[in-house]
Amino acid sequence: MPAAAASPTAKTPAPSRAPGSGLSAVQRALRKLGLVRDIDFALYLPMRYEDETRLQRLADAREGEVVQVEAVVTAVEVVYRPRRQLVVMVDDGTDTCQLRFFNFYPSQQKQLEVGARVRVRGEMRGGFAGRQMMHPTVKAAGTLLPNALTPIYSTIAGLAQPVLRREVQSGLARAALDETLPPGSAPFELWALRRALQFLHYPTPDVSMATLEDRSHPAWQRLKAEELLAQQLSQAEARQVRAAQRSPVLESEGSPGRGDLHRRLLKVLPFGLTGAQQRVEEEITRDLRREVPMHRLLQGDVGSGKTVVAALAAARCIDAGFQCALMAPTEILAAQHFGKLVGWLDPLLAEQGLRVAWLTGSQKKKERDLMSAAAESGEAALVIGTHAVISEKVRFRKLALAIIDEQHRFGVAQRLALRGKAPEGREPHLLMMSATPIPRTLAMSYYADLDVSTLDELPPGRTPIVTKLVAEHRRDEVVERICAQLAQGRQVYWVCPLIEESEAVDLRNATETRDELAAALGAAVSIGLLHSRMPQAEKQAVMQSFVAGALQVLVSTTVIEVGVDVPNASLMVIEHAERFGLSQLHQLRGRVGRGAAASACVLLYAPNEGGRLGESARARLKAMAETGDGFEIARRDLEIRGPGEFLGARQSGAPLLRFADLETDSLLLDWAKELAPRLLMHHPGLARQHVERWLGSKAEYLKA
Repeated sequence: MPAAAASPTAKTPAPSRAPGSGLSAVQRALRKLGLVRDIDFALYLPMRYEDETRLQRLADAREGEVVQVEAVVTAVEVVYRPRRQLVVMVDDGTDTCQLRFFNFYPSQQKQLEVGARVRVRGEMRGGFAGRQMMHPTVKAAGTLLPNALTPIYSTIAGLAQPVLRREVQSGLARAALDETLPPGSAPFELWALRRALQFLHYPTPDVSMATLEDRSHPAWQRLKAEELLAQQLSQAEARQVRAAQRSPVLESEGSPGRGDLHRRLLKVLPFGLTGAQQRVEEEITRDLRREVPMHRLLQGDVGSGKTVVAALAAARCIDAGFQCALMAPTEILAAQHFGKLVGWLDPLLAEQGLRVAWLTGSQKKKERDLMSAAAESGEAALVIGTHAVISEKVRFRKLALAIIDEQHRFGVAQRLALRGKAPEGREPHLLMMSATPIPRTLAMSYYADLDVSTLDELPPGRTPIVTKLVAEHRRDEVVERICAQLAQGRQVYWVCPLIEESEAVDLRNATETRDELAAALGAAVSIGLLHSRMPQAEKQAVMQSFVAGALQVLVSTTVIEVGVDVPNASLMVIEHAERFGLSQLHQLRGRVGRGAAASACVLLYAPNEGGRLGESARARLKAMAETGDGFEIARRDLEIRGPGEFLGARQSGAPLLRFADLETDSLLLDWAKELAPRLLMHHPGLARQHVERWLGSKAEYLKA
């Protein structure tokens, strides 16, 4: 910290927090970084530090070292070889050094006039012209050296480091940092919060940099303990809120006029339930028979039979005289559910004058109005669809169970809207499904507000999938393998990467791939094309042709990631596999191996110009080749991406950990889980203050 600004209590003007809509460019930039409240600034910690607390002699500076020296300018010249640049020579009495600036202003030239004494900081390099620094920072010599390391914050365009430092320091000085931990509540020595934050913004130069970088310093321990406690408190509060809510008791046995849909559904299913499905169904049934709203996550690997469990839960709900809604993120996935559930349930429901309804955004108005009317009258006992299910115009007569598939692709606001469809004063039971298994450490922390059911057993008849990594230059061998599969009467997927920046590029890549395969495989092979720009009706027609076997090869973008079930498809080729996320690759791979035929997934990858793959891409492809276990895939995915990206939209607004690490900070997590309920019970004021400090309005999202 500069000496003039050494005191944390300095009252720097703070226009960044002025009310009103007329925000300055700096204010808008700060808000983009999430810096609004004083505590936001206080908790905005540096990403690294620079040591400006000491001067060195040029004679002692080593190549590659960042050094700070005071020296006299002995020569200045603007040269044009190979481009315009300012070249300055300085001498500190022990050695000389050349400074080079490719971008410079008249004010810099004036600052660096011959004879000026300056303070220079930069990386020392060697070269033909002797020792030099490229674009060093330059200040006037003689100013007081700071007594702390200089913080470097993550920033955005238009927000310079000096401005951001001033705003953070000002917010830190004003932030209310009263203690919220009861005396003696920690089993280890923790720094006071204000001391910890002051130190982490401006560490003393004698600190071990390793303890700052690996976050093992006592100041970091205090911040991580606070953060974990806030997370556990918010989830404990959410559980308390749910415990006070009431849902319909979905009990049909012994109730006059209630159906036996569940029993009849079990009889018509063309297969028996696995042990895991029976166990999970019992867990869900126990929840549905209680007044407290079910809030359960059903997780299972690709093909583990989540849809059957959802159908049985829906049957329990309908048997009790209520309605069920099932919402999926895409029309293709919703249509897959609809096809299965209509086949199983519609004939049974028809006997009771009920039906399964279908609601999507692409429906014509007349059909959508008919489906909405069926939901409102209660004729539609089960409503399946996309986001259209939660549109304002859709009303239910007696909604009691909401099922959300691929829950991580829905935001909190969407789940809240679905809950709002229940009769006034009642909460629907909520069953969320995910084909991306949640590693245990995440389930214990981020999903602590959920009951988790796991399908850890695949139905019999599923064949293991062989995964092969193949470099792009061996593409011809892949085409030969396709020919061999087609000769056996099998079907093949070819998946092209989605270019998020441009749907037009996405479409062109898929179309070119389809044309290349048509030329290589011959006119006798029927090849379909599926991409995001196609009208929904056309997508459905292409998909149906592939399901029926009329198409032998399906070239597609990632729209077939979930929801497609074609037992005859035995080979999947994923082009540019290095561009896909690990979870997405595993989901795609799960589209084959759904029948009795031996199946394979070819990951076609393209190294960069240097013939190498990036570290993250290499880790993803290695994991795919080594295991087909979705739980192991999820564990490795968490390692590669971290919890923020791994959890995705499920946590939009909810408290992702910024500082703590669930693996290395398990002792702190255990402490926070044990303290949170005691704090809520005996010190509710401190608990509220603690959650507000760390989460603000975001805590409300956990109640969704």
